[in-house]
Formats: sequence, C-alpha cells, structure tokens
Amino acid sequence: MPKMKTHRGAAKRFKKTGSGKIKRSHAFSNHMFSHKTEKQKRHLKHGALVSPGDQKRIAQLITYM
Repeated sequence: MPKMKTHRGAAKRFKKTGSGKIKRSHAFSNHMFSHKTEKQKRHLKHGALVSPGDQKRIAQLITYM
C-alpha cells in the first residue's frame, strides 16, 4: 500500500502533545472583539484539547506529526 499523506490543512490547525493528545485552538478568536467580553477574549487565547469523539478521526489526518 502507498504511504498515507498528512492532510496539510489539518496539520496547520492541530498539534500533538508529548503524551499524544491533540491540541486545537478556539474558534471566534480572530476579529470583531469589540462586542466580546474581556473574560471571553482571555479564555479564547488559550488552546484546548480535541474531544475524545473526534480524536481518532483527526489523528488519521495528521498521521506523521
């Protein structure tokens, strides 16, 4: 079988942690901050982990990372 290719769009959006979990960034954190509260903006800055239901599917997209 041929090698699997890394999905380049997913590779730019997700990273693996040292323990093998997958990190992601939050949505709604690029523009239009004037109506968002300080608390909301502060929480959007930090990354999050991919939910367990999506982890297997995303792991296949970023196989060699």
